[in-house]
Amino acid sequence: MPMSTIKRMSNILWHQYKTIFAHYPLALMGLVGVGLFILVALLAPWIAPQNPYDLMTLDIMDGLLPPMSKLGTGTTAWLGTDAVGRDILSTVMYGLRISLFVAFSAVIVGTILGVLLGLLAALKGGWIETIIMRAVDLKVSFPGILLALMLLAMFGTGVDKVIYALIIGTWASKARLTRSSALSEMQKEYIDAARLAGLANWRIMLRFLLPNSIAPVLVMLPMSLSGAIGAEATLSFLGVGVPITEPSLGLLIANGNDYLLSGKWWISIVPGLVLVALVLCINVVADRIREHNNPFLQPRG
Repeated sequence: MPMSTIKRMSNILWHQYKTIFAHYPLALMGLVGVGLFILVALLAPWIAPQNPYDLMTLDIMDGLLPPMSKLGTGTTAWLGTDAVGRDILSTVMYGLRISLFVAFSAVIVGTILGVLLGLLAALKGGWIETIIMRAVDLKVSFPGILLALMLLAMFGTGVDKVIYALIIGTWASKARLTRSSALSEMQKEYIDAARLAGLANWRIMLRFLLPNSIAPVLVMLPMSLSGAIGAEATLSFLGVGVPITEPSLGLLIANGNDYLLSGKWWISIVPGLVLVALVLCINVVADRIREHNNPFLQPRG
């Protein structure tokens, strides 16, 4: 890619950042929070005090220690330990990796699939549009979490299966929104000009319809990400999500559920607070982007 193109794209992104976030402290704090969570998740193997899934480093005698306790190795468990002696801070860092990986994978693939199907429905029409939109209606008729539970009950647990279930739960709204936006674009003269020029349908779809129809979908992406994180946490908490060898924040909360009444609050409360903070930061960013793209909403600082 030429340097001039990279520089132009960087200038566009910087301008968008200044327009959306620069003068809105709450939204900026949410954006920084999301960035920190992602950074911690990426660097977890290097910055976590302990590898919580290396059995050679665990000591059962360190189990259920409260925050600020000393482990047998001499290190401090700042947020306490769980029943098998795993450092809660480390498990949260690793759990954050799984939660974000599942959510990002599901939202990205689901969005791509939904956008392409929505564009295809708008461009082709006829029986192709009918099939796609009836599939959208069928999916929308089921609550997302119920559909995911049914799929995971049939196919079993696993990170990949949770991603597949969430993809099935996210593509329909993107397809419907993209089709609606694309149908409006189809009425414009530049589409007629492209057809008269003899361009193939796939070129019209990717070169003209896609850039001009995708804006509403991009606006709802942060909210979709927040929903996917919450859905994955719910599935894992119920025991049908990620396996115990790759726990996410939802499964970490479930692991400490039995100890809440015995005073071992930190096992569930700490990952629960992290999950709430992550979803809150994403929702603040999503709310600001929605306000920026809706002139009828009064922006808040």
